[in-house]
Amino acid sequence: MMWARLLVGVGGSGLGVRASRDLQGLLRVGGAGCAGRRQASSGDADLKKTPLFDFHREQGGKMVEFAGWSMPVQYKDSHIASHMHTREHCSIFDVSHMLQTKVHGKDRVKFMESLVVADIAELKDNQGTLSLFTTEKGGIIDDLIVTRTDQGYLYVVSNAGCADKDSAHMKARLAEFKAAGLDVDMEFLDEALIAVQGPSMAQVLQQGLKEDLSKLTFMNSTLATVFGIPGCRVTRCGYTGEDGVEISVPSSRVVELTEKLLSHSEVKLAGLGSRDSLRLEAGLCLYGNDIDETTTPVEGTLVWTIGKRRRQTKDFPGADIIVPQIKAKTARKRVGLVSTGPPVRQHTPILSPNGKVIGEVTSGCPSPCLKKNIAMGYVDSAFAKNGTAIQVEVRKKAVPATISKMPFVPTNYYSG
Repeated sequence: MMWARLLVGVGGSGLGVRASRDLQGLLRVGGAGCAGRRQASSGDADLKKTPLFDFHREQGGKMVEFAGWSMPVQYKDSHIASHMHTREHCSIFDVSHMLQTKVHGKDRVKFMESLVVADIAELKDNQGTLSLFTTEKGGIIDDLIVTRTDQGYLYVVSNAGCADKDSAHMKARLAEFKAAGLDVDMEFLDEALIAVQGPSMAQVLQQGLKEDLSKLTFMNSTLATVFGIPGCRVTRCGYTGEDGVEISVPSSRVVELTEKLLSHSEVKLAGLGSRDSLRLEAGLCLYGNDIDETTTPVEGTLVWTIGKRRRQTKDFPGADIIVPQIKAKTARKRVGLVSTGPPVRQHTPILSPNGKVIGEVTSGCPSPCLKKNIAMGYVDSAFAKNGTAIQVEVRKKAVPATISKMPFVPTNYYSG
């Protein structure tokens, strides 16, 4: 997740102004999983607050509503400066609003595999995987990370915007399992969760760990004492494309941990604005924008999340619809696209070279790193090949664009 050096160049191209306008759009509506975002006000006393809420305010955080929570969209630095700091140094993101769950019992793997597409049984101790909750019709209820810990439970993190839907979905399946006499239970956690992202993350975090961080590779997890705070779960993952970790920490000590991390000159706070542009540069989906219950994993180019054994056994929700699509293809496909000129935003029509509507943008913004517009969306499969010339309709004018591979910016996940 990742300044000043690029600000001059980016601002001079007009990208700074466009990024600022996109940030205003983020404040107004934007995608937020199963819920939207808007600027917080004094009338938003009913919004949920993370354990870092007061700290955000003290640090100059501009608070907005996000999925029913009051969250910082940015701090004193500009959106672009914060984005680039994450790419070049290290940033802390408060993600305590996300749903953290422990699944216990000897039938916990069977329980989780009845809900998601991943092969949980094949995971090694303390290894995690991105997976999807799917409907019987093949749609995506949410994306989530499932970690098989060596502590006798599965650790699950899913989206804040879908927390009510996800918890109800899991509770309903839990009732079915219990009625069948199976051994499984769930525990929803009230721990805080922070993401520490960027190329200098390891340098910073290692100072507070006895464990050798070089042995913790991407999508692996460990319990550790972090800067003197016991009982933290450190998972090497993130939503920026950079090397990073997410740290689940007792809520009563998250301010202490954040302050200790910020004492390092490499580290700054970052908010929702830069998190969104970072994840888009990394080609990562935002639930509610880029995937939802109307899209299948195959349409969303997320076939890699479906375990090979699960494709054969076809024993996950929607398998009878999803698995045949893998070979038969689909009528539409999620793609990346790049353009110059005015920025491309969500719901922008995507056109063929002769002006026919062939799809729609689901996420878009000016890229601070590339200094051009990037977006993802769905197009008719005939136009999905990388390098295909297309158009996007911006302000009722057709603007040239090109289908592009994702990620737009190379990822830097740590594999050892």
